[in-house]
Amino acid sequence: MAIIANTLLTFSAIGNRESLLDKISNISPVDTPFQSMIDETTVDATLVEWQTQSLAAAAANAQLQGDEFTFASANLTTRVSNRTQISRKTVIVSGTQDVVNKAGREREMVLQMSIMRDEIKRDKEFVLCSNQAPVTGNSTTAPQLRPLCGWYATNTSRGAGGANGTSSAAATDGTQRTLTEAIMTPVLSAAWTSGGTPNLLLTGPKQRGVISSFTGGATKFYSIEDKKLSATISVYEGDFGVYKILASRFVRGAATAADREVHVLDPKLWAVGHLKGRKMKTVDVAVTGDSEKGVILSEYTLLSYNEAGSGIVADLT
Repeated sequence: MAIIANTLLTFSAIGNRESLLDKISNISPVDTPFQSMIDETTVDATLVEWQTQSLAAAAANAQLQGDEFTFASANLTTRVSNRTQISRKTVIVSGTQDVVNKAGREREMVLQMSIMRDEIKRDKEFVLCSNQAPVTGNSTTAPQLRPLCGWYATNTSRGAGGANGTSSAAATDGTQRTLTEAIMTPVLSAAWTSGGTPNLLLTGPKQRGVISSFTGGATKFYSIEDKKLSATISVYEGDFGVYKILASRFVRGAATAADREVHVLDPKLWAVGHLKGRKMKTVDVAVTGDSEKGVILSEYTLLSYNEAGSGIVADLT
C-alpha cells in the first residue's frame, strides 16, 4: 500500500520522546564454583604457613618376646606456605552524573560499586583456578599466590613435556591430548591410594561433555513421568568413588570451550584464607574534586592442606 502524501512519519518528526526502559540487563555470570565448594578461613599474616604429615608405610610388624626396645621418631612434618594476594577495583563518578536523572538506577556510585563487588568475586575465582607463578613481592612487585594448578605434585597426569608447579614456579604446560577414562582413572586411583577421598571433578564445558560420553554415562534415561530426557551425567561413578561433575567458567580455557584440565578435588583439603578484615573491604577515599571515589579490595590466599588428596588431569584438548 502507498503512504498518503504529506503524512508526517516518525522518521522525520522532531521532538519525539525516547522510550528508555528503567532496566539494566547483565547476564555476565557471577557464579564461583571452586570458592563455593571449599571452606573459608581467616589468616593473620601475608605469609600463611601450615604443616603436612604422613604415616610410615604399613609393614609386617612382628617382634621377639622379651626383645630390647629400639626407638625412632615418627615421620617429621613438612612445612608449606602461601602468600596473600590483593585484588582491587576502583571507580570515580562525577558529582553531576551521580545526581542526574538516569534509567535503571538512582545513584551511579551505588551501581558502580555493586558491579565492582561482582567483578572482584570473578577475579578471585579466575586467580584461584589459574596457573600463575607464585611471587613473593616487594615494594615494586605485587605478590601473587600459588594457585590451584600450581599445587599438584603427587597425583598428576600431564602431556609430554608437562611439569608440576612449585612454590616459586607455575606448572609447565605439556602436549595436549584427548581426555579418556584411561587417562583419568589412574589419577582417581592415585588420589585414593594416597589417602584422599576426592568427590568432585571440576572442569570446563568441553571436558564436561567428554566425561558424559564415558562408559559410566553411556546409558541415558528417559523419565516418562517428568517427560525429561537425560542426555548427560551429573555424577560419575568410577572404580575409586563417586564424583560430582561441576562445570566452571574459570578453569583454564573454559571461556572458549577449550578447557585444558580436569581437577580431581577433595574439597575439605582446600580453603580460601582471607586476611583478617580484608575479605571484601570498601575503602573510604578522600574527596579531592567534584567527584566521588570508590575502592573495593580483597586480600586472600589459597590453602592446600594436603595436595596428595587431590589431583589433576592436565594438557587436554
